[in-house]
Amino acid sequence: MPRYTSYPTAPHFTAMGEGDYREWLAALTPDQAVSLYVHIPFCRALCWYCGCHTAVTRRPERLARYTAALLAEAALLSAAVPQAGPVTALHLGGGTPSAIGAEGLSQLLAALEKEFRFAPGAERAIELDPRVLTPAIAEALAQGGITRASLGVQDIDPGVQARIGRPQPGEQVAQAVALLRRVGIGAINLDLMYGLPGQGIAEVEASARFAASLGVERVAVFGYAHVPWMKPAQQAIDATLLPGPAARLDQAEAAAAVLEAAGYLRIGLDHFARPGDPMALAAAGGTLRRNFQGYATDTAPVLLGLGASSIGQLPAGFAQNIAEERGWLAAVEAGQLAVRRGRAVSADDIRRGGLIERIMCDLSLPRDAIPGDAWPRLAPLLADGVVALTPDRLVVRERRFLRHAAAAFDAYLGTGAGRHSQAA
Repeated sequence: MPRYTSYPTAPHFTAMGEGDYREWLAALTPDQAVSLYVHIPFCRALCWYCGCHTAVTRRPERLARYTAALLAEAALLSAAVPQAGPVTALHLGGGTPSAIGAEGLSQLLAALEKEFRFAPGAERAIELDPRVLTPAIAEALAQGGITRASLGVQDIDPGVQARIGRPQPGEQVAQAVALLRRVGIGAINLDLMYGLPGQGIAEVEASARFAASLGVERVAVFGYAHVPWMKPAQQAIDATLLPGPAARLDQAEAAAAVLEAAGYLRIGLDHFARPGDPMALAAAGGTLRRNFQGYATDTAPVLLGLGASSIGQLPAGFAQNIAEERGWLAAVEAGQLAVRRGRAVSADDIRRGGLIERIMCDLSLPRDAIPGDAWPRLAPLLADGVVALTPDRLVVRERRFLRHAAAAFDAYLGTGAGRHSQAA
């Protein structure tokens, strides 16, 4: 079942040329705010559970070349959109973006500031591995304007960590949080997972209590997606130890109960935030968004992707860079925008995508907005009490089946273009 971070989803993208992408970029206007996503696909070690597009390397020359190509791509994109609006959000993801080191991060952040016009108060976020966060890196991030950091935790139990190839003492996470706060990066998210091998209710609850004890602003609790046909590293995981669908749902609810008892508000499918956090305010105000980074507060209509495999979203459609590192490098070093896949969106795509985003964010939709062809798919969910009808709205009652409800509006689902993980 898709996670619906876009519509149409990535398996439905097709070949796309640089010329089409440049036309889309040229059509942007100064009143359209921009969000930037930079993908840095490197890690120091391989975590078996990971579903991200990443590679393991410690070679300085490889990291330096990739960083230089990011700077070049930023200049290429900036030249292609001289009329675009201000940047309201920046997200550095991976992999582990800090793999390029303090100097590389400083160069990258400075180049982005030079090439694009950032709006006052723009959020600048980064994903980090607590095991490789150093004082030098933290200082470089703070000086470069980073305002939010997401730390991968997954589970604090040593046994679970051993079964997913990620040893990470809780003390290490606590030290990373303290270091970030010390340099002035106070908005911190922690990412947890359920559905991991050998994981039970007790482990999930302990990890949620640990996250709450650190007083972080947001916690995400993702379900592990076992897709070894797509991510060969997951073959190292003993699939016989994976909890079944019912156990996974129980784990998700157990984590939610702990976090809600600690004062967090439950948001969308898998996020939790302190009551005063911008994400909680966006959810309450109906302005919460969902994009390739998951739930977001950024409302920019334009997302530009930099780096291998990154995906951008423009009013005309989606554009994805070459996923393979060498191909992306070759294109950028030749002075080309490295887009190779994408999808132009139709008026129906935009309408359905809007409905999917709102139900994923708000857990409800106006009845009169529901297209006729969605009712047959909604019928079994209504019969089971997963969703309900009020006089004027469709309301999701069972949050754990939120993706099933969203799928009722997906005209492409079941067309055979992609294979997805289990929904919970």
